[in-house]
Amino acid sequence: MKTIQSVCAGVLTAGLAFVTPSVTKRHVRAADASVTYARQIAPILYRSCAGCHHSGGAGPFSLMTYADAQRWGEQILRVTQRRYMPPWLPESGFGDFADNRRLPDSDLKLIQQWVSTGMAQGDLADVPEPPHYDAAWQLGKPDLILKVAKPYTLPSSGTDVFRNFALPYPFKQTQYVRALEIRPGTPQIVHHANLLIDRTASFRRAHPSDWEDGVEGMELELDAGNTFDPDSHFLFWKPDTPVLMEPGGMPWRLDPGNDLILNMHLKPSGKPETMQAEIGLYFADKPPAKRPMLLQLEDDEALDIPAGAHNYVVQDEIKLPVDVEVLGVYPHAHYLGKDLQGYAILPTGQKKWLIWIRNWDIDRQSVYRYRNPIVLPKGTVLRMRYTYDNSNNNIHNPNDPPIRVRAGNRSVDEMGHLWLQVLPVNQSPNAPDPRYLLEQAWMENKLRKNPRDKIALFNLAGAYMGEGDYKRAIVTYQQEMAIDQNDARVMTGLGAAFEKTGDWQQAKESYERAISTNKDQIDARFNLARLELNHDEAPQAEQQFRAILAQQPEDADAHSGLALALLKEQKHDDARAEFEHALELNPKNTTGLDGMAQLAIASGDPARAVSFLEAAVIQNGSDAEIREHLAMGYVQLGRFGDAVEHLKAAAEFTPDDPIVHALLSQVLASTGQLDEAIREQQTALHLNENDADGWNNLGVLEVRAGKTSEAREYFEHALRLAPDHAQAHANLARLPTGH
Repeated sequence: MKTIQSVCAGVLTAGLAFVTPSVTKRHVRAADASVTYARQIAPILYRSCAGCHHSGGAGPFSLMTYADAQRWGEQILRVTQRRYMPPWLPESGFGDFADNRRLPDSDLKLIQQWVSTGMAQGDLADVPEPPHYDAAWQLGKPDLILKVAKPYTLPSSGTDVFRNFALPYPFKQTQYVRALEIRPGTPQIVHHANLLIDRTASFRRAHPSDWEDGVEGMELELDAGNTFDPDSHFLFWKPDTPVLMEPGGMPWRLDPGNDLILNMHLKPSGKPETMQAEIGLYFADKPPAKRPMLLQLEDDEALDIPAGAHNYVVQDEIKLPVDVEVLGVYPHAHYLGKDLQGYAILPTGQKKWLIWIRNWDIDRQSVYRYRNPIVLPKGTVLRMRYTYDNSNNNIHNPNDPPIRVRAGNRSVDEMGHLWLQVLPVNQSPNAPDPRYLLEQAWMENKLRKNPRDKIALFNLAGAYMGEGDYKRAIVTYQQEMAIDQNDARVMTGLGAAFEKTGDWQQAKESYERAISTNKDQIDARFNLARLELNHDEAPQAEQQFRAILAQQPEDADAHSGLALALLKEQKHDDARAEFEHALELNPKNTTGLDGMAQLAIASGDPARAVSFLEAAVIQNGSDAEIREHLAMGYVQLGRFGDAVEHLKAAAEFTPDDPIVHALLSQVLASTGQLDEAIREQQTALHLNENDADGWNNLGVLEVRAGKTSEAREYFEHALRLAPDHAQAHANLARLPTGH
């Protein structure tokens, strides 16, 4: 399934500029002071301020020495007493957040006493070890460093700038990222940055001539690819959190052909500034064991705020279809936001707060992660309630006098979003991916507000596909087609839904229509080629794969698909060359590994075939067909126990596939496990009762088990289905008479 990311990039915060203070002289002797810089104030500054306020940091000045602190002491007092600094918006007691930057009252009292008593230095020997900041990567040398293609120069003045830079992922194999660090080059002008994954390089295709220079924009729409892969991580960065570490078991994926899109919010400094950001990625050893998901509450359709309105409310809610843990929250509004609330109503009626911000400030927003996950059971209702102030009383209002403001992507427009990162829990191991149900609930909620929301319809159809409800997916894709008849992605999705229902002719028609509408629709070509392969149209499939490679010559999947077509056309040498090329591009390409195994079997080398197939199973252990092939390779090597193991695994992944059960029956029979072999063959016939060969094989098993009368019945049943079945005739004739 494809999902489409529509992500507002106007997020997060950085250190804010202070005006130069006018220090008031205080006639208090240092000896009279009970609070000193060395003992009480330096620890506070190092812990809560120095992350931005150090030389080369994002803050406009350093607070690393006593001289620094004394110079800015009066200003420090004012902004901390007002709780303007450190930046922290959530109300205390309405969500227990990790990395809480809110200064405790005891620290505020110490700062007040220190300034009021003359800002005494104290004994510098008592100053703790200061934090260390340098240009080195915080976690050591990254596994991969990506750098923006060209330097960008920010003008000296003017409005804030949102700039998007594409960073192509260069590797030929999938990696999983456990941590990242963004080094903006000139941190003083970076308000925040966030990172988006472009699964199909759609951003570069949309901006072929200028992506290397960076593209202006605040909100991006990216194609998320052809599998269900919801945007699931808060990849948001601000200067005081230089390294983004993912929780254990939750790395995020990068595939060959992906791009990272770096969206940067830049603020002019008063002089031209040139920057060239780079990103350091640290890889995990294993794929994710936990799969979180981002949910969004919003009602931008309702955002139409009259001039002068000071208490304009927007609300939204979603009912959870599964149990979840809430890992983090990101509230977002623009300049008119005032009071932002997010909470949950449990099935018992109890209210549980997720976050409350009483005094919103777009310049100090952030992502907030909970110290411990918040557990919410199925049936809980998530709610947001945002209040906006479009009057002159709002000091952040960009319009004077106020004007009518609607929803939009510009900072002078308005937004109201509450993003939650949730992790489904308490699910049965064999149940479908619960994120499909979450996606369905989310998209159905969006469609209740706007039935013509194309993205919501597209994603809802994809959720139905993931749940196996192909008929509802078809209806939903057709609803979207009624809105826009020329969307090739929708035609491709519709084709996949038809294919799942067994209507391959309708599927083919949909794929062909998608290609005729947009010749660059790679997914439609790939699906069509695969469909043609499955229906013995190898020459046509070959043409489609070659068309894909004309656009994407290093697409390993297209090379291995072309090889399969050539193999069906009996062009073994050409097929081998394409399989080898696919594996050069991506050594983990499972189709290439499986194809090389087929060629090895054909050349009488089952041992080599097994080595390829074992590598393929490591890459994709849930592919039942590859496990079947591996099992047959083991049979040729006489390793019947290993064959049984992999066929049983294949049967778990595809319990409704009669072929798997029939193969397992044959291998079990070879090892003398007749009772289990008979049960597996009976399961295969329950799934495909018109299989004459299967009834004949069941009869043979019953003969071996000494049950002649049952065997006669099964041979006769095979002949009723296929009167010319030679083996059934011969087997029936061999049975002794009188039984």
